[in-house]
Parts: sequence; structure tokens; C-alpha cells
Amino acid sequence: MSSRTAALSPNAPAPSALMSQAIICNGMVYCSGALGIDHATGTFVEGDAAARATQALRNLDAVLVAAGTSLNKAVKITIFLSSMDHYPKLNEAYANFFTEDPKPVRIHKYDFITLEHC
Repeated sequence: MSSRTAALSPNAPAPSALMSQAIICNGMVYCSGALGIDHATGTFVEGDAAARATQALRNLDAVLVAAGTSLNKAVKITIFLSSMDHYPKLNEAYANFFTEDPKPVRIHKYDFITLEHC
């Protein structure tokens, strides 16, 4: 029988009542999506796509640390962009977090989210 445990970080935006920040199941951590929201203010960080991606990755790392791991052990990253125009800035931020090989596999989806600040 598999075990499921929720992970919760006080250093990332709180999840809604309908989801967990992450679930640990059989040694693997499954995370909910992360946005460029400052957990202290509850608002999107100011700046360009690099600033928002940096904050989203900080939030994701905080959740992973609460689950007993970190971004350095990520296997797969799925990225949603509102426009491919943000792709270079996303890569700028991403490169600062994923400095060790092997890098996680990556999937990109764009024109998916149309919120003003995504």
C-alpha cells in the first residue's frame, strides 16, 4: 500500500483549501503549480518575466525543502507561459536555479494562461 503525506512550507504562498502544496508518495514528491507570488504580501512580484519566474522557482524550492528535497533533485519541470515572448527571460531565471547536471526534463506550454501577470 502506498503512503501519501502532504508537505507544507510557510515560505511559499498558502494553498487553497482544495489542494496541497505538495504530496509525498512512495518517495516521490508531486508539487502543485508555483506562481511568481510573494508569500509575505500575497501579490505578484513586480518586474518582468524573469522576476516572476525567479519568485515562482523560489516558491517551488521552498515547498520542496519542506518535503525534504530541493530543486536540484527535480526530475521534470512543466512551464506555462502566456506568451513565448517571455521565453528568454524565463531561461535567464531558470539558469540561475538549475546549475548542476543532469538538468531536469522540461515541458513548455504557452498561450495557455492568460492572466495579466503570468
